[in-house]
Amino acid sequence: MEYIYYLNGKYVAADQACLPINDLGIVRGYGVFDFLRTYNKVPFKLREHVQRLQKSAELIGLDLPWSTLEIEAIAQETFNRNHLPDANIRIIATGGISTDFITFSGEPSLIVIVTPVTEYPEAYYKQGVKVITVQTQRFIPGAKSLNYISAIMALQKAKQVNAIEALYVNEHHVLEGTTTNIFIFRDNKLITPKADILHGITREVVLELARNKFDIVEQPIYYSDLNSCDEAFITATNKEIMPVTQIDDLQISNGKPGKNTQHLMHLFHDYTRFGNWS
Repeated sequence: MEYIYYLNGKYVAADQACLPINDLGIVRGYGVFDFLRTYNKVPFKLREHVQRLQKSAELIGLDLPWSTLEIEAIAQETFNRNHLPDANIRIIATGGISTDFITFSGEPSLIVIVTPVTEYPEAYYKQGVKVITVQTQRFIPGAKSLNYISAIMALQKAKQVNAIEALYVNEHHVLEGTTTNIFIFRDNKLITPKADILHGITREVVLELARNKFDIVEQPIYYSDLNSCDEAFITATNKEIMPVTQIDDLQISNGKPGKNTQHLMHLFHDYTRFGNWS
């Protein structure tokens, strides 16, 4: 199937979607993006994702000329033109062309890429997954920028030990994953970091679903806290809620998904497939 992308005012075949080589997104990695998926052919939390894209752009000093509604409409139309039952939608904004390869020379570029949803193996959710920790931190934590060098390097380390994600750790705290947020349960309290992270849209949905069901504490997670946690899971658009049963060499929840995590997984599934969230 030939996919249709949006690029700077035009809907074009994927193999015809080309940026100028002097675009700041290419020569300097200067830009931001956001990533969402559809459920039942409806983009999930589209407005929240677009608003986060705009916030990311603001944090790196990138002035976007498009309104929230304009970006939403472009994302929706790009999805519609691909005729997929459900899809991933990636919205990218870069600094645009630059004659000196570092300062602005024109308008920013806007790209929307639509691809099929890729499902993770069912075993990841039934048996849990292994993650590792790495000593690093996201560059400008609140911005979902194109700078993913640390993430790529961290995931290479994870792959070497058959882990599916790497968690960022600074001097003392477990912050977030390369593309995920981290949660732990301890004494029936749901704990997740709040500072120095990218606030995921899935993270916010989980917190809303967990409200009135668990005590929620948004606070730093120390590496030592992992030894005393009862359960752990990661969240992301493409992973939803994924139980974690091993962090480095530490076994979590006796090596199987915990009951509280499973409960949230069921709540999230029902909410995304049958809930009134559009």
